[in-house]
Amino acid sequence: MSIFLTLAFLFFIGSVLGWALEVLYRRFFSRTNPDRRWINPGFCTGPWLPLYGNGLCILYLLAGLEAYPITGSLWGNRVLLFLAMMICMTAIEYIAGVLSLKVAKVRLWDYTGCRGNIQGIICPQFSLAWGMLGAIYYFGIHPHIREALIWLSQNLAFSFVIGMFYGVFIIDLAHSAQMTSKMKAFADEHDVIVRYEELKTHIRQFRIRAGMRAYFMFAFRSDLPLIEHLKAAREVWEERKKQ
Repeated sequence: MSIFLTLAFLFFIGSVLGWALEVLYRRFFSRTNPDRRWINPGFCTGPWLPLYGNGLCILYLLAGLEAYPITGSLWGNRVLLFLAMMICMTAIEYIAGVLSLKVAKVRLWDYTGCRGNIQGIICPQFSLAWGMLGAIYYFGIHPHIREALIWLSQNLAFSFVIGMFYGVFIIDLAHSAQMTSKMKAFADEHDVIVRYEELKTHIRQFRIRAGMRAYFMFAFRSDLPLIEHLKAAREVWEERKKQ
């Protein structure tokens, strides 16, 4: 089976499973969700997070390096492998965060309150979490990934499902990019950084106060134009700076 199909499959699996992991984390553990509501995380509308898709591809490729030991100790090699996983995942997170801030003027997540953070994009606590996730992947998931790849090689008709995923994913990505372009225009005009998740929360609370249904998947859907919600959210952000 080609490396292209392998990585396409891994991106598909990682994006979906990562989305599910983030939904559960935000529902039960996140400090930014005190009401414990179900929140659709990330940049896209659908049930996928590209960051995790890229991450799974990287973890899979790094796990393959176990065949090339550096030290004479099995656990020494594994520690180095987990460190490499932690560094690579942190680098992916940093690049994604910087691009969203510098190019789109949007902050997708914020670690400002975490000790030792860099630009609110990465921090030691979450880097450690990435390292732990890498260890969990190596011991608990990688063997199943290899089995899944063997299954895929024997059932190539499933590649049709992967193709459908990418078709819907690209449409979703284009829609989300169009929405973000409106936010960028507002950010450029008012010299602000749009806080993506806080804007979602603002729209959800607006709909709840108005006695309307709050959408899980379509977080930006509202009877008011997006620009009005951006203006109202900006006032809240400015008031917070004054405190």
